[in-house]
Amino acid sequence: MAKQKSDVNKSEEIRQLLKANKKMKAKEIVAALAERGISVTEGLVYFIRGKIRGRRGRKKRANAMVAKAAASGSADPLATILKIKSLAEDVGGIKKLKALIEALTE
Repeated sequence: MAKQKSDVNKSEEIRQLLKANKKMKAKEIVAALAERGISVTEGLVYFIRGKIRGRRGRKKRANAMVAKAAASGSADPLATILKIKSLAEDVGGIKKLKALIEALTE
């Protein structure tokens, strides 16, 4: 028997609750959604919460790296970015450049 697809996006409902109150516990979120007739597990709540925090953390790290590179290098951050972009093209793309940098840092 095939599952029936519901019109409710459970992950989006969890995000909305977390946006309204970031301090809500996973059990409280599960209970609040159960009152609305939406069944979710605590694992899904933790997963969505982790994805939200992960995005924020990646964004902070990226901004910090850009600020550090701009401050330590030349006075013109645009020139530094263009140099890196041309270097990436020389080695075959940004993924290959990233792999080379990771190999050098080990």
